[in-house]
Amino acid sequence: MSTILSDMDAATHVPVLAGELLGVLEPGLGQTVIDCTFGGGGHAQLIARGLGAEGTLIAIDRDPLARERFEELARELACTVRFIGAGYADALEELAEEGVRADIVYFDLGMSSMQVDTRERGFSYSYDAPLDMRMDPDQKLTAREIVATWDERRLAQILRDFGEERYASAIARAIARRRERAPIETTLDLVDTIVAAIPAPVRFAAGHPAKRSFQALRIAVNDELGQLERALPLAWGLLRENGVLAAIGFHSLEDRRVKHFLRERAQGCVCPPDLPVCGCGRTPEATLLTRRAIVPSAGELAANPRSASARLRAARKLSDEHGPSGTGEETAGREPFPKSSARLGSRAARRSRRGHGGGR
Repeated sequence: MSTILSDMDAATHVPVLAGELLGVLEPGLGQTVIDCTFGGGGHAQLIARGLGAEGTLIAIDRDPLARERFEELARELACTVRFIGAGYADALEELAEEGVRADIVYFDLGMSSMQVDTRERGFSYSYDAPLDMRMDPDQKLTAREIVATWDERRLAQILRDFGEERYASAIARAIARRRERAPIETTLDLVDTIVAAIPAPVRFAAGHPAKRSFQALRIAVNDELGQLERALPLAWGLLRENGVLAAIGFHSLEDRRVKHFLRERAQGCVCPPDLPVCGCGRTPEATLLTRRAIVPSAGELAANPRSASARLRAARKLSDEHGPSGTGEETAGREPFPKSSARLGSRAARRSRRGHGGGR
């Protein structure tokens, strides 16, 4: 059995694009902030400092490790704090139903450093661990179940769609053949299978050969893209006028969805240019704060290699005519999105226990 280490394992947890995020959010005294992906709390700790005693920080994460970190951090903060232990899509829906309004909502997407570094969670291709990859340990679906039970065609589809894996069909075929002989139960069992399926001359041409396949399985296990598509309009609906929505993504599948969503809300009239008078009645409901995605500086890349693929996008809400609807579909003519109080939110928690929770 081969063991291939990566630079991923050398880094420690550092909040990515922290200064840049603070710059676009500009947190102020008395504001309400929703951190949709609390994780290790690095961003939340920095942002909460600017809220003062009158401010409120609402932290969301379905990982029990994040709850433990929140309870530690909450004792240090002056602002009012609240934790919702659920996936962010369900939690945002719950907040909308409660009528909560926010000045800032932000996402730090993908898996957190503490998840990667907790070896038994099975997120990393660099450690030998059970094939798990669940962000919510109470969820039933695991990576092992997908690898063991999904047919070859379905495996190839998720590797292609969620991992953008060039050799998706070959890897899916190799998985199907190997599991006929013996179950694939650990991360390194899967790594060996993937490496053997990729032609030798290109195995290490673009980083670790298992990177894309592990990304695809993690996204499938946690329904990450489906949850993001639900969560973005919900987050937008919670924002007050002049509120800011920001997201840090780590791969093109996340970044494209965020980019499309924000640009859609910043777009005005869509009538043909030769029409003398606007007939669509569409006006922008957002101002983009990042015309292009903000990327890490050379200094951050040197200090924190895990930040290499990070992309930050943000927009400011111009008006709040419709208020929180619970769906985020506020503006007429908009197309739907393309496909210290630590507690477990009751409605969100029930959904999370039944299946996917969303996000980190």
